[in-house]
Amino acid sequence: MGEGATDMEDMQTATTLFAVSFRQRGEIAEILARAGAGADWQAAVFGDAVAIESRFLASGAAVALIDARGDLDEGLAATLALGGLAATNGAALLVLVSRGDVEAIGEFFDAGATQFLTSPATDGELVQALRFAGRHAVRSAGSAIDRRRIPGASLYDRETGDVRRWIIGRIAADCPVAVVLVSLSRLDIVNAAHGRPAVDALIETAVRRTERVAHAAIGVDSMVARLGGSEFALVLEASGAAVTAAITALDAALARPFRVADTRAVLGCRFGVAQRQPGDDAAALLRRASEALAEAKASDGSVLHVALPDGVAPIDALAIDLHHAIERDEIDLRWQPQVEIAGGRIAGVEALARWNHRTLGPLGADTLFDAADRADLGIALSDHIQRLVLARAVAWPAALGTLRVSLNLTAADISRPGFAALFLARVDASGFPRGRLTVEITETGLIEDLAVASALLAELRGAGCRVAIDDFGTGYSSLAYLKSLPLDYVKIDKSLVRDIDGSARDRVVVAGAITMARSLGLAVIAEGVETPSQLELLTAGGCGLYQGFLFSEPVDEAVLLDLVERE
Repeated sequence: MGEGATDMEDMQTATTLFAVSFRQRGEIAEILARAGAGADWQAAVFGDAVAIESRFLASGAAVALIDARGDLDEGLAATLALGGLAATNGAALLVLVSRGDVEAIGEFFDAGATQFLTSPATDGELVQALRFAGRHAVRSAGSAIDRRRIPGASLYDRETGDVRRWIIGRIAADCPVAVVLVSLSRLDIVNAAHGRPAVDALIETAVRRTERVAHAAIGVDSMVARLGGSEFALVLEASGAAVTAAITALDAALARPFRVADTRAVLGCRFGVAQRQPGDDAAALLRRASEALAEAKASDGSVLHVALPDGVAPIDALAIDLHHAIERDEIDLRWQPQVEIAGGRIAGVEALARWNHRTLGPLGADTLFDAADRADLGIALSDHIQRLVLARAVAWPAALGTLRVSLNLTAADISRPGFAALFLARVDASGFPRGRLTVEITETGLIEDLAVASALLAELRGAGCRVAIDDFGTGYSSLAYLKSLPLDYVKIDKSLVRDIDGSARDRVVVAGAITMARSLGLAVIAEGVETPSQLELLTAGGCGLYQGFLFSEPVDEAVLLDLVERE
């Protein structure tokens, strides 16, 4: 950055400082390493924002540095991703910007930044900024903190402090406590169309809806607080079924369209939930809720993640509960729209299972199938979900009667003798037309016996179903699958889509996969599309369909019907 003092003797710091620098990673890493050499701490410096929430939580840092010099958009996106997380956990968020970009400081503040520093600045000025940040972190945490664990300032958000004090008071009174963290998505579309004031007004409306749900629908003591960026918290004096009821009511309230100027906007929401366990203090409870929200944001299918107690083997515990879940009708479905890029029309939906757990609330398909495998219920669960998908889809109103329905087959399904005949008989018995059904197979489900999988898919395709390979690009034999299997669709995995607006190399990889699939006569569906820039690049690459939170999260039939009717 510049010449200056780097003495860190005053700075009794945390074991880790978290930093992201998109253009000057080496420089930042060298400065922080040199500055921390005389103190008991080290810096974890990254050159991109991939999985930034999970990385930050795993680091245990009380201070995050976002170096936005040379890449303002990436820096702002990273700040948005960490803003609410920093607020919830009493962590600082220091942003470094070029002097020519000072007009953007307001946007960084709105996104959740707590301090900023303009460049050019000396190394010593950066160190001092981190020291001030660390002091702020101690104050905002609201409880005793080992100052040696803080490298430098944290967010001082009065509402965040109020949440912590509210939790501390309930824990002291031995009351049940639940934390529900909410992250709103698709706000970038509103910002592009109507500007930042409209986004702020929309978030405030979402917070007010949450307050109304808390006061009217839940009937327990609660508090709602705006955190950084697009995140806010609902804390409840409740547990078990009452928390599940609260999440259900909140999900319904936030799913309703919001009025923006002379139009309506439908937002996506993701939830991270933690309930008080023995030994929890406010910091532990908020940390587990933050980790749950990071899991939900990283998932393509599950919009909610519930944190289990520290030390609990979650799959083992859930495997026991799953034995009763099917008979109690706790398995439900959500439908994620698949949209034609050219015309914006919903062409189909993917059926995604979720488990409405009696005490933990809704759990996503990944958790559900992991528990089923542990409980040796994989085949029984898959059969149940197939019957459920067919029964629900065949009962749809006429407005949904042209949509294709995609359902997932498991590796266990593929290896079952006679499965194709069993499956087709199930489809015919339901009354759902074969011609509107797409079966999806993941790459990992194909690796063990490609010949068996190919024969099964050929039989299903010959009977009128269509076939898609899911999560394309994540396995070891992607090209062999395109060559050998009877396919209609290739679904580009969300991990590739997420990186498409990163480096030129990432774009070449995705474009190559699309071109190869199209040259073989296969339609291409992109999964996990969350930003307009991702969609723009996919369109330029020749992708025909997409699904993801940019258009809609997985929804129930009522919301799906509303989306189709609004076309």
